[in-house]
Amino acid sequence: MVNNILMKKVAFHTLGCKLNFAESSDLARTFTQNNYKQVYSKEFADVYVINTCTVTQVAEKKCRNAIRVANHINPNAIIAVIGCFAQLNPKEIAEIEGVDIILGNADKHKLFEYIESKEKFDEHFKEVVPIDNVKEFVPSYSFEDRTRSFLKIQDGCDYFCSYCAIPFARGRSRSDTIENTIKKAWELEKEGKKEVVLTGVNIGDFGKHQGEDFFSLIKELDKVEHIERYRISSIEPNLITNEIIDFVSTSRSFLPHFHIPLQGGTNFLLERMKRKYNRELFEDRVRYIKNIIPHAFIAADIIIGFPGESEEEFNQTIDFIESLPLSALHVFTYSERPNSLAINFEGKVPMNIRKKRSLIIQDISNKKKKEFYENNVGYKAKVLWESDNEKGMMYGFSDNYIRVGRKFDEKYINTITQETLDKLNPLTQSFEIKE
Repeated sequence: MVNNILMKKVAFHTLGCKLNFAESSDLARTFTQNNYKQVYSKEFADVYVINTCTVTQVAEKKCRNAIRVANHINPNAIIAVIGCFAQLNPKEIAEIEGVDIILGNADKHKLFEYIESKEKFDEHFKEVVPIDNVKEFVPSYSFEDRTRSFLKIQDGCDYFCSYCAIPFARGRSRSDTIENTIKKAWELEKEGKKEVVLTGVNIGDFGKHQGEDFFSLIKELDKVEHIERYRISSIEPNLITNEIIDFVSTSRSFLPHFHIPLQGGTNFLLERMKRKYNRELFEDRVRYIKNIIPHAFIAADIIIGFPGESEEEFNQTIDFIESLPLSALHVFTYSERPNSLAINFEGKVPMNIRKKRSLIIQDISNKKKKEFYENNVGYKAKVLWESDNEKGMMYGFSDNYIRVGRKFDEKYINTITQETLDKLNPLTQSFEIKE
């Protein structure tokens, strides 16, 4: 066994989506398998890895700050910046003091090799491989959580929505095979994971380039014994079919939890965004789910302040959202993205108005979540308990994604119990179980 004192230390700072977290986790395993000790990002380390996001300006600002923090903690450390922001803005990152390695999404999975090369030759590696023609799919999954894992099944996107730079950062849509995905699920089962979250950039596109499809995948995953729960991460309204919803309603393991991006609240905005559906289709999907699975949790993404969002358009968005049986909203204040079509659109909304409108929609989201929780009083929920001890309490999520708490007891960690939801604590935004 290698003495911990002699082991090199690596720290990861991950920004953005769950896909990034899955990929960081996979990279971290490579380091730990090669005698590195993983530490927190604000601790002293020999190597700092910043896995970046470029969805918003805020995410990019956090990346720059993380680099400066790492360089301050250990000026002699190797600092590697990888991921979406690195893919699109390598020259900007290269100018930040302390950065040694820049890898985009095409080759960030080779990070450890680059680190070893720099250690041996003391060279700088700041050339980013173009993502345009990348067809390889690199699987990964998160592993830190004792109860669940985020399993990457798909990468890239073919949609090119006008507000989004992700296709330029991650490339065209590609995915693993059903066979390989099943193998990964079995690996997670052997490690004791009770819940797997299927993640990607556009998971509904799974398998389209190899003659497979997402529906066939989930039917096969449902057969993997001892993986007791699957959640479907964000899936496009035009790709979540009746057969998928019907299957979830009767599935052994797929949970009644849906995340469906809306993005624009009017057909005018959806068309400007180059989305592949109108709001009538979105409403149809939401109401079909609620009709088939009344207790289902349904979240939606919404972008506020997109160019052309007049006061009238915004009010129509409010009316539309309030009319839908949604459980929560993920609210994003529109952020101009280089390389996106919308950066040149007329009708820009001033930033102060964007932020004001976002707060209004966030308030609606809070009310909808509260209403959803209240509507589930008396529901007999299956809760997967997590390991954190929060002031003597432990928490978990029900099958339909309701936060539930109880007095901390180690024996419940990574177990599933059936509980009746009857006491809602407004301070913790969770139901509390009486012992």
